[in-house]
Amino acid sequence: MLKVENLNAGYKELHILFDVNAEIKDRTITTVVGPNGSGKSTFLKSIFGLTTIYSGKIQYNGKDITKIPPHDKTKLGIAYLPQTDNIFANLSVEENLKIAGYTVEKEDFEERVELALSMFPELQTKLKRKAGTLSGGERQFLAMAMALIKNAKLMMLDEPTAMLSPKYASTIFEKIQFLRDELKITILLVEQNVLKALEISDYAYMFVSGRVVFGGKAEELVKHEKFEQLCVGYTL
Repeated sequence: MLKVENLNAGYKELHILFDVNAEIKDRTITTVVGPNGSGKSTFLKSIFGLTTIYSGKIQYNGKDITKIPPHDKTKLGIAYLPQTDNIFANLSVEENLKIAGYTVEKEDFEERVELALSMFPELQTKLKRKAGTLSGGERQFLAMAMALIKNAKLMMLDEPTAMLSPKYASTIFEKIQFLRDELKITILLVEQNVLKALEISDYAYMFVSGRVVFGGKAEELVKHEKFEQLCVGYTL
């Protein structure tokens, strides 16, 4: 579904990613791990069009999207959910869902809202509440529900369980698996709870200092000789 070739990217003059190559297969979960500052979040932002790309190519379903702006990538079915500021806190839950469907036909919108609320029933009783009053876990549910309404085919999640209770974190992982298994959505995940993320993942990449040092099956990364050393500070 997604192919990244020789990607060099960063923020203006600050070079973060160096010659990154990666392939994200359709209907799989791929987790990106690595020490803090290794370029994991920058990788997701680069795919979505939020960084300076110096060279390289990003292809989505065979289409070159390297220079396409984020709002057009959304229309192609790509959703990026940052760790924070992924909802409109001053609006109600219902209004957030409506904004997510502004480009969706009315009949399709109602159907997608029904799907989103069936997957995230925790939101059904909170539709009139301000999104800013939701718990951290509920905000993640809302952000994922909005991506569903936008008909995302590739969902990129940046630290979705950060600062959540173990209960909510466990539920988030279950929802991510459901997105892949039942809704056939491709997931690209950056996650601090590395072992749990790899447990549900098909593939994984390990970044160090902006470079890929491992790419392959998730279970093989755990056996990598430098895995524990490079993931110090993660929730292991």
